[in-house]
Amino acid sequence: MPRRPARPGALKDLAPLRILTQIALLQLSYYLVAIVLIAFVSVVATGERPGLKSFFDWRELRGDVTTGWTLGLCWMLDSLITVIPILLLIARSKLVLDFALTIHFLHLITTSLYARAIPTTIYWWLVQVASAALMTSVGIWACQWRELRPMAFGGKSSKGQQAGDANGHAIEPNAMEEGEGYAAGSAGRGRGRGRDGAGSYEMVGMAPREPA
Repeated sequence: MPRRPARPGALKDLAPLRILTQIALLQLSYYLVAIVLIAFVSVVATGERPGLKSFFDWRELRGDVTTGWTLGLCWMLDSLITVIPILLLIARSKLVLDFALTIHFLHLITTSLYARAIPTTIYWWLVQVASAALMTSVGIWACQWRELRPMAFGGKSSKGQQAGDANGHAIEPNAMEEGEGYAAGSAGRGRGRGRDGAGSYEMVGMAPREPA
């Protein structure tokens, strides 16, 4: 049974190097947005600059203190903003879930390596699940909105648009029947310009048939 030929661009879309590049860019944007949000909130709320543990230590994300709830809100807002890079880099709704889970899985590895322990607090896991769900749902909606946008093929047509000749000059609708055109009801030969304006045609009258 003959194999179906590969879809044009399929190998390019599934290239490992391209996928790794997209993951790296998304992860970098995810952390950059988190750093900006958490640093801004920390400076405004406490007047102190946050340390690395505020970003990568899962023990800071707690549900029994106000700081932990503030960090959780920042991570949720970070997931919402990360939808923009997903829309720009991925733009395919069926791949949003994979990339969203990959981002949070890499974040789990990063926080575990930094704290030298796997997260054990329920609040941290709840924030991650809610963040992944928010990023996936909003990302799929945004990509589907982009995929379903009507495509414009260019060129406009209207009923009252005038025809143009080969040089781009406008021609009135009745101009083809004057001069080079043929008069209605006349016998014999006549000349007229083609509808595409790319040349002329010649109409030859038919000789009357002799009675049998």
